[in-house]
Amino acid sequence: MKKLILYIASSLNGKIARLDGSVEWLENIPNPEKTDHGYFEFYKSIDTTLQGYNTYKQILDWGIDFPYKGTKNFVLTSKQDLSPTKDIEFINHDHIEFVKNLKSQQGKDIWLIGGGKTNTILFNAGLIDEIKLYIMPIVIPEGISIFESIPVEKHLKLLASKTYSTGAVELHYQL
Repeated sequence: MKKLILYIASSLNGKIARLDGSVEWLENIPNPEKTDHGYFEFYKSIDTTLQGYNTYKQILDWGIDFPYKGTKNFVLTSKQDLSPTKDIEFINHDHIEFVKNLKSQQGKDIWLIGGGKTNTILFNAGLIDEIKLYIMPIVIPEGISIFESIPVEKHLKLLASKTYSTGAVELHYQL
């Protein structure tokens, strides 16, 4: 059975993006040692990505090649008029059942990329197995929270923590 892992960075005040969805502030964190904060190792552990439509659109707006080639990629959306691409399949109904089915398959784990609404829906449905949260040393006045809307109250088990020379702190939780 696959695990669904929310692997995400946030500002110190819990923002994963600015209000317009931009995340350029992540590139502005001083990183003289060029650490990837564990990204390469994490990426080797997954074979599937899952994200909301707004996050998907933001990635497209970066003007780069789709960054998750070589994995199965799904976008949860309510939009009915989207056609799959060579990289993405759009899931526009029964999101919870789709994710349950996806988790029951064999293979590597699933990366829940975000955003805030998708995180909340899957968190409230009890489908997220682990959270790897990277708290970055920056405060963003306004932005999108890790969990939009109202998440349910839930206690998490801390599996590990790590600090980086960049000032980032990694928190690895099990739900």
